[in-house]
Amino acid sequence: MTRFTVLVAAPESRSAVQAAAVRAAATIEGVTSIAASPEVVDLAELGPELLAPSPSRQVTEALAQVEESDVVLVASPQAHGSYTGLLKVFADRLPELALAHAIAVPMAAVDDLRNHRNLEEDLRVLLSDLGAWVIEPGLLLSYGELAQPHGVIDAWAEVAAPALREAIAVAA
Repeated sequence: MTRFTVLVAAPESRSAVQAAAVRAAATIEGVTSIAASPEVVDLAELGPELLAPSPSRQVTEALAQVEESDVVLVASPQAHGSYTGLLKVFADRLPELALAHAIAVPMAAVDDLRNHRNLEEDLRVLLSDLGAWVIEPGLLLSYGELAQPHGVIDAWAEVAAPALREAIAVAA
């Protein structure tokens, strides 16, 4: 069975970004026919534990969950032109090439779709540096689309489905 993780880097727990990411994960399951129920790692729930000198049990479990995943959808809202500090701190705790066997799907939520390029590129570089096979195109939603993301996610999935299917077939 494929291990699928949704890693959410929004600063608030159970956010609209998380809801859209879970919806995107369900869509990915549908277009790829992978048999996996995605597990969610919500970095907001780990909060200050991410900065502790020694990782807590919850942080260690979250790191292991991501490292052991075959597919990782990484969702972050835009923060100062890039991904959130929560994601940066979490990624810093991952070992080099921690995602070398994983397929990564970047998902970004931005205020203005015209100013998204930095965030998408930054997520792609981060995931590539961790060794992942990064799916193109990434999923991009405006904050206004988060409440009803279905149409955007479905349209994105049509474009991304061939790359997703190819990556999963090669990785299997």
